[in-house]
Amino acid sequence: MSGAERNSQGTDGAGDDTPPFRYTADIAGEIERTWQRRWEELGSYHAANPVGPLRGEDAASEKLFVQDMFPYPSGAGLHVGHPLGFIGSDVYARYHRMLGRNVLHTMGFDSFGLPAEQYAVQTGTHPRTTTENNIERYLTQIRRLGLGHDERRRVATTDVEFYKWTQWIFLQIFHAWYDTEADQGRGRARPISELEAEFASGERATPDGTPWEELSRQRQREIIDSYRLAYLSEAPVNWCPGLGTVVANEEVTAEGLSERGNFPVFRRNLKQWMMRITAYADRLVDDLDRLEWPDKVKTMQRNWIGRSQGADVRFALEGGDETVEVFTTRPDTLFGATYMVLAPEHPLLDEILAAPEGFGEWPSETDRRWTGGYSGPAEAVAEYRRFAAAKSELDRQENKDKTGVFTGLHAINPVNGERVPVFTADYVLLSYGTGAIMAVPAQDQRDWEFATEFGLPIVRTVEPPADFEGEAYTGDGPAINSSSETTGLSLDGLSVDDAKRKVVSWLEQHGHGKGSVQYKLRDWLFARQRYWGEPFPIVYDTDGTPLGLPEDQLPVELPEVAEYSPRTYDPDDADSRPEPPLSKATDWAEVELDLGDGLKHYHRDTNVMPQWAGSCWYQLRYIDPDNEERFVDPDNERYWMGPRPDRHGANDPGGLDLYVGGVEHAVLHLLYARFWQKVLYDLGHVSAEEPYRRLYNQGYIQAYAYTDSRGVYVPAEEVVERDGRYFHGDEEVNREYGKMGKSLKNSVSPEEMADAYGVDTLRLYEMSMGPLDASRPWATKDVVGSHRFLQRLWRNVIDERTGLSRVTEEEPDVEMLRALHKTIAGVREDYDGLQFNTAVAKLIELNNRVTKTYSGAAGPPRAVMEPMVLLVAPLTPHLAEELWYRLGNERSLVHGPFPEADEQYLVDDTVEYPIQFNGKVRSRMTVSATAEQDEIRAAALADSRVTELLGGAEPRKVIVVPGRLVNVVG
Repeated sequence: MSGAERNSQGTDGAGDDTPPFRYTADIAGEIERTWQRRWEELGSYHAANPVGPLRGEDAASEKLFVQDMFPYPSGAGLHVGHPLGFIGSDVYARYHRMLGRNVLHTMGFDSFGLPAEQYAVQTGTHPRTTTENNIERYLTQIRRLGLGHDERRRVATTDVEFYKWTQWIFLQIFHAWYDTEADQGRGRARPISELEAEFASGERATPDGTPWEELSRQRQREIIDSYRLAYLSEAPVNWCPGLGTVVANEEVTAEGLSERGNFPVFRRNLKQWMMRITAYADRLVDDLDRLEWPDKVKTMQRNWIGRSQGADVRFALEGGDETVEVFTTRPDTLFGATYMVLAPEHPLLDEILAAPEGFGEWPSETDRRWTGGYSGPAEAVAEYRRFAAAKSELDRQENKDKTGVFTGLHAINPVNGERVPVFTADYVLLSYGTGAIMAVPAQDQRDWEFATEFGLPIVRTVEPPADFEGEAYTGDGPAINSSSETTGLSLDGLSVDDAKRKVVSWLEQHGHGKGSVQYKLRDWLFARQRYWGEPFPIVYDTDGTPLGLPEDQLPVELPEVAEYSPRTYDPDDADSRPEPPLSKATDWAEVELDLGDGLKHYHRDTNVMPQWAGSCWYQLRYIDPDNEERFVDPDNERYWMGPRPDRHGANDPGGLDLYVGGVEHAVLHLLYARFWQKVLYDLGHVSAEEPYRRLYNQGYIQAYAYTDSRGVYVPAEEVVERDGRYFHGDEEVNREYGKMGKSLKNSVSPEEMADAYGVDTLRLYEMSMGPLDASRPWATKDVVGSHRFLQRLWRNVIDERTGLSRVTEEEPDVEMLRALHKTIAGVREDYDGLQFNTAVAKLIELNNRVTKTYSGAAGPPRAVMEPMVLLVAPLTPHLAEELWYRLGNERSLVHGPFPEADEQYLVDDTVEYPIQFNGKVRSRMTVSATAEQDEIRAAALADSRVTELLGGAEPRKVIVVPGRLVNVVG
C-alpha cells in the first residue's frame, strides 16, 4: 500500500473539514519516504557496467554519464542554494532514464582539505571523525531530496581504497616525461624508461654530449629527473606560517593575507613537488574547441593559460657583453621602447649587489625621481627588493603605487640604437616571460603611468584614430615614428600585423631575436604542509634521491599523529619554515624497505597532495568503484567515457556526457582534471582525451539579508514587512541582496522547506525559479505557488475524500489532445536543453486547462492524466510514482515510458492572421492551415473591416507573409 493510502489523516492545518486525502506536507512526506525505500529495494538507479561486479544487461543500452561537481562535506550542511545543480542534473538524468538509457549518476565527496584539519588543531578531534560525521549529515540531506543516485558507486577521496589509486596515478605521472616531438610534433607523455633507453642507446644526446655510460649514476638520475612530469623544484611559494602550509595564489587576498584565517602570507623559496602542466599548454588550449562548454569558461581557461605569439628580443647592455632578453607580443612597437624594467628577483640584479663598487654612485645625468632617495644603485636595488618581497603577487600586478628604482644600467634598443634606462619595478614578475620587459608607454597603460611618474619619454608607434582622447593606445592603425637610418629598418605605414612580421624577420636576420610563443601558465605546485591529505608514494634514499614506491606497496596510509598543527614558531615570522605534521610521525617516516635491491633505510615524504588531487580523476572511479586490480577497467571506461564519433563527430575527444557545477571552478579544477586525463590517455590507461565532454554551469540562489542600525546581520526569517519597510522586532532594518549563507543569516535549509511543503515542492520550485544557468532570488513566500500546482495535479487524479482515482476512460476531444501533445513535444525539448523552468510553465498551463475542462463531477481522461504524470516525473518523482501507482500501474516509472508526441496533433488545422491596413492591424481572420496565398489574399479582401476601409477602391498592394500576417496597402 502506498504512502497516501496509509495516511488518511493528513492535514494542512485547515481544520477538521480538511479532506483526508488532500496533498499536504504530511502526506507528501509519507509518499516520499515510501518511494525512496521502494527505489532502494528495487535498485532503481543502479547503472550497469559491461564487465566486473556491476555488470548488467542494461549495458547493452544507450548510455548516459551525468556528474555533479565533487562537493566538500561541510559541517554546516546544506542550504536551499546548494541543491540547485544537484536537482537539475537529477531531472536531466531521470528524463533520459525514462527514455530507456543506462544512466550513471552518483555522488561522492571531496573530503580531504584544510577545514577538517583546522578543526582538529583547535579541538583535537581526528579529521577523519569530523569528515565522516559531515558526510553522514550531508548524505541525510541529499537523500531526502530524492536524487536518483547509484549509491553503490559513491566514493570519498579520504577512503584508503580511493587514495591508493590517487597515489598510483601520481606514480604514473612521476614515471613519465613529455616528448615534444612525438605524434608529429603535437607531443605526448611517454614512460621515463623509454627516455632512459634513448640516452643509453645514443639515440638521444645528453645535455653536454657526454656518452651516457660515462656519466655517474647520480648525474644520470639528475638528467632523467629534469624531464619528469612530476618533479622536485626549489620554487617561490606563498608560505603562510599561521596556517603552517603553502597556499595557492587564489587563496591569498589582495591584502596579502590567507583567505582562510587572515594570516600573513610571505613569498619564500621551498623545495616542492611540481607538476609539469606547462608541457600540455598547447593541447589544453587547442582541445577547448572540441568541447561543449560555455564560451565564458573556455575564455577563462584560454586567458589563464595565456598563450601569446610574439618575439624574444635581446637588448645589449651598455659597457659590457651581457644582454637582457625580453618577450613581447608587440614587436611592432619596438621603436617606442623608451625604458626597460627588470623584476626585483631578476638574476642580473644579483650582479649589481655582488659588485657594489661598480655602482657606487648614480650617473651624473640621473633624474632624482629615479633614485628612490638612495645614495646609489646597489643600495636602491637592495632596499627595493626587500620592499617588493613583502607584497602579494596580486598587489604587484595591480601596481597601484607605480614604484620602482633605476638600476644604474642602460641598454641599447636594437632597432634604432637608442640608449634606454633600465629600472626594477614590482609590476614585472620573474614568473612571466623572462622577468624583464621593454616598456612602451604609448601602447601600454601601466607603462604610460610609470613613465609619467618617472618623467620618461613617450613615443607613439601606432597612429590612433583622430577622435582618440585616451593615453596609451592599444588598437590597430598604421605604424608611425618607426624608422631608423642607423639600422635601415622602417615600419612606417604598415599595419600592426604586417609590422610584426617585418620586424621579427629583421630581428632574426640580424641576430637580435626570434619569433616566439609564451604562456602565463606555470607548473602546478603540488605539495602541502598538512596532515589531512594524500601521502606521497615517495621515499628518499640516503642521498636524498626521490624514489617511487612499487605498486604492491600501495597504499601509503596516513599515520596517527599526536597533534595536527605544523611546527611553526611565530605566525608573523617570515623566516619560519614549515615542518609538516607528518614529520612528527617518525616511526612512519623512517622506514626499512626492499625496493628490489635489498632492505635499506628510507625517509618518507612528509608533505601531502593538495585537495585538487582526488577531484582530478574521481569520474573514473565512479565507473569502477570496487575494482581492486585497476583504477578502472578499460572496457568499462571505454563504454562510459570513450569517444563516440557516431554521435558527436569524428573529432570527439570522449569524456562523460554532462558535468554540472559552478563557474567558480572554471579554471583550476577543470584545468588540472584535463591535464591528468591527458597524461593517462597518452600512457594508454584511458580511451578519452578529455574528462568532461559537456559542461553546464548552474547559477546561484541568492536571498535578501537584513542589517540593524549597527550594521549587524539579523536572522532573515525573523524580519517582517510593514508598508514597504522591514522590521526585526520593533527596530527597522535595512534590506540588501546577497549570496545565501551563514554569515548573512539568510540561509533557508532544505529540511525546513521539506517539512513545510514536501521535497517535491522544493524540487519544483527550484527548477521553476528561472533558467538553470542564471542566478535567481529565493522567496519562501513563493514556494506555496509550486505546492498549489502539485495539489491541483493531485486533485485531478485523486478524490480527496476517498483517496481513489477519479480519472475516467472517456476519450479526450481533439483540442485537449492537441494541447497534450504540444506539451509533450515542448517538455521533451526543454528537458533535453536543461530548460526546466519553461518545462514547468508548460506543465502548469496544461494542468490548468485540464482543471478547467473537467471541473465537474467526472474526472479527466486517463489518456491525458497518465502522460501528464509521466511528464512531471523527472521534476517531482515521488508524487509522480504515487499517482502512477494510484492509476493502476504496478511497475515503477523510473525506467519509463516517457510520452512521445503524436505528430498529427502538432499541426494546427487553422491559422489566425492579423490583417494590417497601411501598416496598422485593423482586423483578424482565421483560415485553413493549408490555404494557398491566393486564398489568404482573397479572404483578407473579403473581410468586412478591410472592405469598409477600401471604400470600394482596389488596394494598391496586398502582402501575404505565410503563417504570420497580411498587409493591405490602400
